[in-house]
Amino acid sequence: MKLLKQLTLLLFATALLMSNNACKKENTDTKDEPLAIKGDTLEIIEMGTSYGTMYIWLYQETPLHRDNFLKLAKEGFYNDLMFHRIIPNFMIQGGDPQGDGTGGPGYTIPAEIKSNIKHKKGSLAAARLGNNVNPAKESSGSQFYIAVSTSGTAHLNGEYTVFGEVMKGIEVADEIVKQPRNQQTNKPNTAIKMTVKVVNKSKQQLKDEFGFEL
Repeated sequence: MKLLKQLTLLLFATALLMSNNACKKENTDTKDEPLAIKGDTLEIIEMGTSYGTMYIWLYQETPLHRDNFLKLAKEGFYNDLMFHRIIPNFMIQGGDPQGDGTGGPGYTIPAEIKSNIKHKKGSLAAARLGNNVNPAKESSGSQFYIAVSTSGTAHLNGEYTVFGEVMKGIEVADEIVKQPRNQQTNKPNTAIKMTVKVVNKSKQQLKDEFGFEL
């Protein structure tokens, strides 16, 4: 009887261990999957301008920034906002409802700076206040920039959160950054507005339409 009781406890412990392991594997697998909406459909950003359209992938490694950008895009927050700052060989910046670099949605986002995610041409990153008033490097709730030069943004690595990249249409940013601007403020002389929305694409569509593979 004692032996039977010990055997029963052993079998129960083994089953519990296997169940825990299965749960851990399931959770890990889910975490590593790209952001799924309906089956194998993924959310990407479509950013339209008078110079063309950019398609942007938001990184899974920066979920706070990804989810915030998706939320604002779905709400129509960015529609008709301007690229208020353009600097050749550096970047184009937008997402400020005030249009002068001082505005936002009224909150910041904790930094998600990853050592393995560095600036490159086409990187989407969050703008923020300087270290003197923002030592935690928290990001603006809405302002972002798109890098048009790898060398021009290398000094920002480790300082700003990079949370996506332009999959297709970087030539649009190249054209925007060349427009005449105020030399003191770097604001374009003519307003360059954007429309931003979320579109669904499958992995195969990302590959076929944008040459982008996860």
